[in-house]
Amino acid sequence: MPRPADEANLAHKLHADKGYAYLRVDSQSVKTTGVGGERGYDGGKKVKGRKRHLLVDTEGLVLKAKVHVANVVDQEGIKRLLDGAKELLPRLSHVWLDAGYRGEQKGRGWVEKILGWSVDLVERPRKPAPEKVLRLWAAEWTKEGNEVDWQKLMPPRGFQVLPRRWVVERTFSWIDQNRRMSKDYERLPQTSEAFIYVAMSRLMVRRLARS
Repeated sequence: MPRPADEANLAHKLHADKGYAYLRVDSQSVKTTGVGGERGYDGGKKVKGRKRHLLVDTEGLVLKAKVHVANVVDQEGIKRLLDGAKELLPRLSHVWLDAGYRGEQKGRGWVEKILGWSVDLVERPRKPAPEKVLRLWAAEWTKEGNEVDWQKLMPPRGFQVLPRRWVVERTFSWIDQNRRMSKDYERLPQTSEAFIYVAMSRLMVRRLARS
C-alpha cells in the first residue's frame, strides 16, 4: 500500500508546474462497524466512529491524511494531521480552514504560531436579523435623514457556495464512491489511512492514463 510520502510525491509531480502553496484542511466523521478498534463519538455530527482528516491541494488531491477517533475536536485533530507536514511540503505557506478550527492556542492560532503559515477562515454567512427588526432599523435611519432600503440588508436567498470549502468536500465525495470507504471497516486507523491513499492513487492514476 502507498505510504503518505509516496502519495505526496505523486501529487507533487502532477502539479510541479503549478505548485501547492495554498492548501485546504477539513475532516469527515464516519461510522465504524463491529470489527472493533479505536472509536469515539462526535457530538456535533451525532456519529460514533472515526474522523478522517485530510490535507488537499487546490484541485482536491490528497497530500496527507490522518484517521483518529471521532471525539477528537478539529482544533486538536489538525495538529495530528500537520505533524511533519512542514518538512513534507516545504513550499506550503497558506491554508484555508473552516470555522471549526477557530482558536488562539489551537486550530488557526496553532498553525500560524507553530508552523508560521497564513490562514484564512471560511465561515458561513451569519444569520440576519428578523425582517421586522430590519424594517424598524430602516425606519429609524430614515427619520435621521438616511434613506436605507431594508431589503438590501438581507443576505442572498438560497444555497451559497462557500469559497474553497467545496474543494475538500468534493474530495470526500470521491473517496466515498469507493465501496470500502462508505464506512470505516478497519480495526486500525493506520489501515484506514492506507485505504484513503489507495483510493486517491487510483483516481490519480486514471487521470494520468487518460492524459
